[in-house]
Amino acid sequence: MKTGEISKQPSFITKEPFPFYQKILKCMKRQRKRLSYMKKRKIKSVFKGMWLKTLLFSLLLGLNLLNTNGLAGGGKMKIYVPGIPDKGKFPLKYVMRPAGGENISPPIKWENIPGGTKSLVLVCVDIHPIARNWIHWVVINIPPEVSEFKEGDSLRNIKAPALELKNSYGFKGYGGPQPPPGTGDHPYIFKLFALRVPEIKLSSQPSYEEILKAVRPHLLEEAEFTLYFGR
Repeated sequence: MKTGEISKQPSFITKEPFPFYQKILKCMKRQRKRLSYMKKRKIKSVFKGMWLKTLLFSLLLGLNLLNTNGLAGGGKMKIYVPGIPDKGKFPLKYVMRPAGGENISPPIKWENIPGGTKSLVLVCVDIHPIARNWIHWVVINIPPEVSEFKEGDSLRNIKAPALELKNSYGFKGYGGPQPPPGTGDHPYIFKLFALRVPEIKLSSQPSYEEILKAVRPHLLEEAEFTLYFGR
């Protein structure tokens, strides 16, 4: 190289990259963007699949609960006397005549019997310590399509296969409260048992313990409603 001649640097050590290198950089950027987009799409797809599976599971669970919880819209089975609150006072006309009443069987309704119910059992029992589980009413083998007994239905409009047995007074059908004077308010429990069998067998005048022993092996659900009466 002659004196005073300016040296020229080879193009491969200049600050500017080769044209094909620029193309490679642009290609890599495009590829990264494409991969990032594909990953986002994949993640969205995964979450979408999980959401759909969760929704399907929830729907199936809801249908199952609807089927098992009741034939009348779901929820817990319920028994009640219309127009009277739970733990309210027994209306006088439903108590025995010696206690000042008319011994008319009260209206009883029930709702939300569980799926698979083949029969129902209704019991009214006085659980006061003095009464020793005195039975006032017991009806067995009630068809599941029956949802109420109206006022005065006992021994009149309760049809087969439903069967009224003898109460603790010794006669069939409903026998109202007649607690001994001075013993305070007695709790009268109306119990409804939903069973998975169409019928059970009991003696003509069963005790409360016998009734429980008969229903427990076949029990799907039970509900109760309490009224008080004393004199």
